[in-house]
Amino acid sequence: MAGQASDDLGNVYGAKTPEDARRIYDDWSQSYDADNLKKGFRLPSLGAAMLARHLGPSEGPILDAACGTGLVGETLAVLGYGAITGCDLSGQMAEAAKRTGAYGAIEVANMAESLPFPDDSFAAFTCIGAFGPGHAPPASLNELARVTRPGGIGVFNLISATWEEQGFPEVIDALKDAGRWEQVQVSAPFRPYLLGEPELWSRLHVMRML
Repeated sequence: MAGQASDDLGNVYGAKTPEDARRIYDDWSQSYDADNLKKGFRLPSLGAAMLARHLGPSEGPILDAACGTGLVGETLAVLGYGAITGCDLSGQMAEAAKRTGAYGAIEVANMAESLPFPDDSFAAFTCIGAFGPGHAPPASLNELARVTRPGGIGVFNLISATWEEQGFPEVIDALKDAGRWEQVQVSAPFRPYLLGEPELWSRLHVMRML
């Protein structure tokens, strides 16, 4: 990896604890957008577009989990979605997201442990860019499913090279077997960065809560 964004992304992939990841993202919050967008970062816009394909703008509140600086939430707001709530592990990232004006509320939370929302609170969730190595663990999907109401949509991306060894298939299948959700779509693999990270590929997963 080369350049500041690659260095920071590599640091997060190497994080051993949530506290490590929080510190790295706090430090990165001021330059995150510039570092990523100069490399053609299109993951937030693709994630928002995938949700828009499956959820109308009037269907209810949305949780943008691991909202970061608010790139997904701001895109959804431009598309006409309202009642967007954000949450992020990093307080500094959450502060950056607030400045977009796209969110009705933003919470600092570790979704791997618990989310500060009642069951069935949201019509949909997005979790974009949060499930790479060193990021949120697969068990986070249990909390995201819990706070999304039956019939609701979940959109998240997984890294093609690592999602199996990280343990995501087991958690996804366990939620299917428990009757919590069903798979609606898995995208073709794509590069999150058009101008950098040529070895990095991802897929978007779309689930419907049952």
